[in-house]
Amino acid sequence: MFTASQLYGQKLKPSVSGYTPVNGLKVYYEVYGEGKPVVLLHGAFMTIDMNWGQLIPELAKNRKVIAIELQGHGHTPFSDRKLSYTTLAGDVKGVLDNLKIGKADIVGYSFGGAVAYQFAIQSPERLNKLVIISATYKSTGWIPEVNNIFKSMKPDLFINSPMQAAYEAVAPDKTKWTRFLEQMIGTVGQPFDLGDSNISKISAPVLIIAGDNDGLDKAELAKTYKLLGGDISADLGPMPKSQLAIVPGQGHVSLMMDAVTILNYLNSFLK
Repeated sequence: MFTASQLYGQKLKPSVSGYTPVNGLKVYYEVYGEGKPVVLLHGAFMTIDMNWGQLIPELAKNRKVIAIELQGHGHTPFSDRKLSYTTLAGDVKGVLDNLKIGKADIVGYSFGGAVAYQFAIQSPERLNKLVIISATYKSTGWIPEVNNIFKSMKPDLFINSPMQAAYEAVAPDKTKWTRFLEQMIGTVGQPFDLGDSNISKISAPVLIIAGDNDGLDKAELAKTYKLLGGDISADLGPMPKSQLAIVPGQGHVSLMMDAVTILNYLNSFLK
């Protein structure tokens, strides 16, 4: 188990970082450590450091960590290319191709979790294990209040936010901030559904981590876990390969900030 004091204040420089050409875009990535590869996919409007900064130093002690910034996020430049989960999951595969990594564990938070689900659907042969943190594969996986926020979101909401500060610290063209917001808001405001049947076909072990009050519809989350082979009586048969963790007293943002809890779940599941 890890404690807060073990994680607090640690920073690590990547062993490799840079851009790789993928699907008409130059995608930014960072590599840390050595060992079995694990890919980190950040949430909407975030950067690698903002989402994963506390976790990377510990994960990199015995894993090769590949952190990717999705289209328009962080170092990866804005593009007029249409945003879709299919395209973004294809970008992730392209980065792995260029780094000559055959299979990897994939960890996605929020928007990155939806991309991770899509990666599992369209590139199952490249996946070892999948970790989904506070994310869903369909719009109805969120409670109605969250979907209403997505539909009414405006760029002004992000003025002087931590997300704007993180973007401006690393973006290659800071003048694209508003266009990036408009593109992302248009994407997250659109209803989507990657398909129950596709989720049920995921053969890799999946760990779902959610806060008890993170905006996800917990009835829908239970259905997702059942599609993945869970929600059984393990006393009457073998334990399912997938797992579900509901973390008490956590919202959408606070869950990801609880690096100690997230890291302990990751290390237990991915070992």
